[in-house]
Amino acid sequence: MKLDNTLSAIVTGGASGLGEGTARMLAKAGVRVGIFDMNEARGQSVAEEIGGVFAKVDVADEPSVDAGFEALRAEVGQERILVNCAGIGGGIKTVARKRDTGEIVPHDPAAFIRIININLIGSFLCASKSAAGMMSLDPTQPDGERGVVINTASVAAQDGQIGQVAYAASKGGILSMALPMARDLAREGIRVNTILPGFYETPIYEQMKPEVKENLKAHVQFPNRFGQPSEYADVVKFMCEHAYINAEYIRTDAGARMPPR
Repeated sequence: MKLDNTLSAIVTGGASGLGEGTARMLAKAGVRVGIFDMNEARGQSVAEEIGGVFAKVDVADEPSVDAGFEALRAEVGQERILVNCAGIGGGIKTVARKRDTGEIVPHDPAAFIRIININLIGSFLCASKSAAGMMSLDPTQPDGERGVVINTASVAAQDGQIGQVAYAASKGGILSMALPMARDLAREGIRVNTILPGFYETPIYEQMKPEVKENLKAHVQFPNRFGQPSEYADVVKFMCEHAYINAEYIRTDAGARMPPR
């Protein structure tokens, strides 16, 4: 799939971090870009800068997702590319013991459900509804390709840290969707791939204390630094353009393996 002005794309979580880097890359290639995000001010700003459009969307809420697709498709047309970057983090142990009182506290189920709903259910909702729209299009390539869905998991899907049980479960679910979803959509000419980013300069990591970031960076092999959103976007570009990459996942982590804490 050649990235140019004949295509449109929707990027969830496109107002910041990996999503913003992806939206900027796609727009630079000429693709008409739509952004889903909850941060209306930032989303509008990024959309204006790249010549795209924005819709405030809660990816875990089906009516909100439906309204977002309807609004953006009216502006940029039916997307052939969907990149799911919307997501949240969280740090709660399965069961914790309070140091001061010794009280035993199970994981808050509401917090677990919220992370699953946004990260996993949100990715599925957007992927399913985007693919349904792609199926209405004619193929663009001789081999019948109609579109591509790229989901964002995390290295935590494979080596989640202490306190990441909910986050790792959500990202592991995203990783596990790749093959069956690709099989579901194969006859329709829609590819599905997954990216597992490691430590990137995104809002999740920007909120960490400097000493915590330094500890994480110590586990990065080479180059010994956090990744840039533009580097994540390079992988998106590769997955869009390489027609033989399907039902695959790629870790982009500079050789890092997440420590227990």
